[in-house]
Amino acid sequence: QVQLVESGGGSVQAGGSLRLSCAASGRIHSDFVMGWFRQFPGKRREAVATIDSSGRTEYTDSAKGRFTISFDSAEKILYLEMNNLNGEDTALYRCGASWGITAMMALGRIAHDDFGYWGEGTQVTVS
Repeated sequence: QVQLVESGGGSVQAGGSLRLSCAASGRIHSDFVMGWFRQFPGKRREAVATIDSSGRTEYTDSAKGRFTISFDSAEKILYLEMNNLNGEDTALYRCGASWGITAMMALGRIAHDDFGYWGEGTQVTVS
C-alpha cells in the first residue's frame, strides 16, 4: 500500500506561482513512477506531469515551460513547481503513484482509474 498526501495549494493571482507537495509513505517500488494530474469541476481529469525512477520527466503541452516536477527520494516527497499561473489552471491537483512503466507511459495513464494510487488532492484557484 502507498499513501499520498498533497499540500501547497491555495489562491493566487494570475501570473503568480505555487509549489505543490505530495508526501508518499508505505511501500514505494524501486521502479516507481509518480506524477500529477488535475481534476476540474464536473470531474474531468487532465494529466499534468510525471517522473519515473530514472529521473525522466514528461509534461503535457499546457504544463511545458511553466511547471516543473521533481522528486526528493530521501524524503519521498513529490513536488510540482507552477509558474505563470492562469485561470485555466484552477483545479484540484492530485498526485499519483504506480510502478513498472516509464514517465511517458504514465502521462497517458495517470488520470485513469486503474493507474495505481492517488492522493485526495489540493485545490489551486487562480483569479
